Amino acid sequence: MTVRPLLILAWCAIALLVLAAALVAAMLVLTPNLEITNWRMMLNAMTGAQGPQASASSVGQLLTVREGFRLDLYAGDVPKARFLRPTAGGDLLVSQPRLGQVLLLGRDTNGDGRPERREVLLKDLDRPHGLDVGDGWLYIGESAAVGRIAFDAASGTVSGAYERILTGLPAGGNHWSRTVRLGPDGWLYVTIGSSCNVCAEEHPWRASMLRLRPDGSAVEHYATGLRNSVGFDWAPWSGELFATDNGRDLLGDDFPPCELNRIVAGGFYGWPFINGDGVLDPDMGAGHEALLVSALSPAHGFRAHTAPLGITFLRNAALPAAYRRAALVALHGSWNRSTPDGYKVVLLQWDESGRIAESDFLSGFEANGNIIGRPVDVAEAADGSIFVSDDYAGAIYRIVPDDGTSSAPAAAMPVPATAPGAADPLAGIDADTIAAAHTEAQRLWRRHACAGCHAPGTPVGDKLESVDARYTLQSLADYFTAPTTPMPMFPLSEAERRSLAIHLLASAREAAPR
Repeated sequence: MTVRPLLILAWCAIALLVLAAALVAAMLVLTPNLEITNWRMMLNAMTGAQGPQASASSVGQLLTVREGFRLDLYAGDVPKARFLRPTAGGDLLVSQPRLGQVLLLGRDTNGDGRPERREVLLKDLDRPHGLDVGDGWLYIGESAAVGRIAFDAASGTVSGAYERILTGLPAGGNHWSRTVRLGPDGWLYVTIGSSCNVCAEEHPWRASMLRLRPDGSAVEHYATGLRNSVGFDWAPWSGELFATDNGRDLLGDDFPPCELNRIVAGGFYGWPFINGDGVLDPDMGAGHEALLVSALSPAHGFRAHTAPLGITFLRNAALPAAYRRAALVALHGSWNRSTPDGYKVVLLQWDESGRIAESDFLSGFEANGNIIGRPVDVAEAADGSIFVSDDYAGAIYRIVPDDGTSSAPAAAMPVPATAPGAADPLAGIDADTIAAAHTEAQRLWRRHACAGCHAPGTPVGDKLESVDARYTLQSLADYFTAPTTPMPMFPLSEAERRSLAIHLLASAREAAPR
């Protein structure tokens, strides 16, 4: 590199620091009582400035995971890693919005606990953040758009042109990240944060959730009053949609709480007029008392300024019963608090009445004011591995049940033995019903990228050829409610499970030698 590019880089760095200093000075003038958790956290929140890089020794010595699990450093040099999406082929997709790219970490095929390959799938994007995969597409939430590109989960490759299916999202502002997820209903969901701490927004899509068809059509304004809902997922036992939300700043150390909301179509969740469980905002609430009747309160309150981001419901049927109605949430941690809070992954557990209990799952990122990491997202892979991203340390951590065997990837999909069925498990099912089941199952197969694991000619794929000898129609449909790991538990309706069972049984019968 010549001297001139180095000088340009140096001037850019200086300009960035000057701008950050000016913004901090302005905030201190406007809010003289503002408490700062840590100046490095302030710079991280504003510019993405990275902290100390994680190492295997620091992870082993400083971080603590819940009993019954083991924690390892999966990848220690993934700068500004944000959201994650495991693929059906065993790879891990990572968004790096401040680098404008999406990274693929290849599956761990040799069992050493490290990705086998690292490849930038897409670059030169506009702060790509949320990711999801389905129906042969990779969906990406950019700051001002939602895009997609053809994606083959089995090979971990993209093809064709990248197209932006939804444009015109309001860009910039305090909350620039966009999260996208494919719902169990086949629609694409998108969250857009507020442009400010607290204000009356000009763009109607700010601080809300949208819903649209995967091709970008039929855009709906699904829920409003969500200040910054970065993470969301569906509870597998009920199909309910839950989203994290970051409470506003500058009202002291302990108010308002950050939130977990149960999202319903048309729901209004309070911001900017109402905080927490029905408390009018001191700056924006006057004159909006009538909204207290309709605003939906949080399903759960996190401590103030802990910044809950990614959430994933655990679907690994091999986990103990205590984790069957549970989710993991990444708390990014405070930046404007007199003492640090957050900086951990917490476990949320639902009881039968719907009450939620919170406890630590992965901690040690902060101790006595010393901060070594900021968890961003949590994702569960098909083999039961749990991945956590950290944009401060530039790291991806992997958590597995500590049974002495789970560090190696599963070579094949085990199918539990059940009572043998009748000679023809489809006795009484007419041809029209079977044809309809084939059509529905093909849609489900594409949506959930089943071919990534069940390719013909593989040990897992071959197991499908004898499924009619081992299951009745009912026992196979029931199997999908709690499949054997590493198969994930997909949020399928009763009708979808039955259609899939009919399709597999009929396909096995048709493929049998005559």
